[in-house]
Amino acid sequence: MSTTIIRNASIVNEGETFLGTLIIQDEIIKAIVGVDDDVDVLADVVIDATGLYLLPGVIDDHVHFRDPGLTHKADMDTESRAAAAGGVTSVLDMPNVS
Repeated sequence: MSTTIIRNASIVNEGETFLGTLIIQDEIIKAIVGVDDDVDVLADVVIDATGLYLLPGVIDDHVHFRDPGLTHKADMDTESRAAAAGGVTSVLDMPNVS
């Protein structure tokens, strides 16, 4: 089991922003707690996010991956990588190909 803790982040979640700690176990968010709450968890990785925001993943509901047919403009690989780099966790591809 792998555990990561992100401490002291400005967490944006469900319409509010608060200072807190995120606990991730085996790539699954297990808890979001306030910065003053006692966290007694052994972690493999601890990240200090002081001064940083922690945002939920974004769903982009209108993308054009241009695959098949117009891959000289973009394709599934390049556009998926671009989405992930920008914090996008899900996409809905709108056909716009030849």
